[in-house]
Amino acid sequence: MRMGRDKALLEVSGQALLARQIQLTRKLGASEIFISGRPETDYSTFGCRVLLDKFTNAGPLSGIERALDATTSSLLLVLAVDLPEMNMELLQQLAGDCSETCGVIPKLASYVEPLAAFYPKATQSLALARLKRKSFAVKIFADLCVQSGLARFVDLSANETKYFANWNSPTDLPCTT
Repeated sequence: MRMGRDKALLEVSGQALLARQIQLTRKLGASEIFISGRPETDYSTFGCRVLLDKFTNAGPLSGIERALDATTSSLLLVLAVDLPEMNMELLQQLAGDCSETCGVIPKLASYVEPLAAFYPKATQSLALARLKRKSFAVKIFADLCVQSGLARFVDLSANETKYFANWNSPTDLPCTT
């Protein structure tokens, strides 16, 4: 753990990052909200269903696969917990670019942002196949979703880069955190 502690519980403006992301997805109108959690951490206070990975030590792709398997919705918003600047307007813009059968994955210049993206439920089989092959790279999964016609890349402006600044290590945290 590069951060040295659970990033989901770090606070921004007095609110845990996880609570902030849940609030964003609720405002967006999500009918189901899942937390991809670790078995040793109690997330019950957040009031959402906690999903444990079927594939251990497989990174975010395992959580994505588990949520795609669990969802009853045609689309799944994957939203990393460590994006403290993500905002509702951008999520609404991305949601508006989706169809029931085709998700969207943000792209900033040549950099893909697969952990703030909408994936159709049909991509679960692609994720499962990658995991079974022990290929855990989420960016490769995103590319495969696009190649298969189940998602498309949406180019964002340089001004929108700020929404994807993430907290990976203690040096990323503002001094007040």
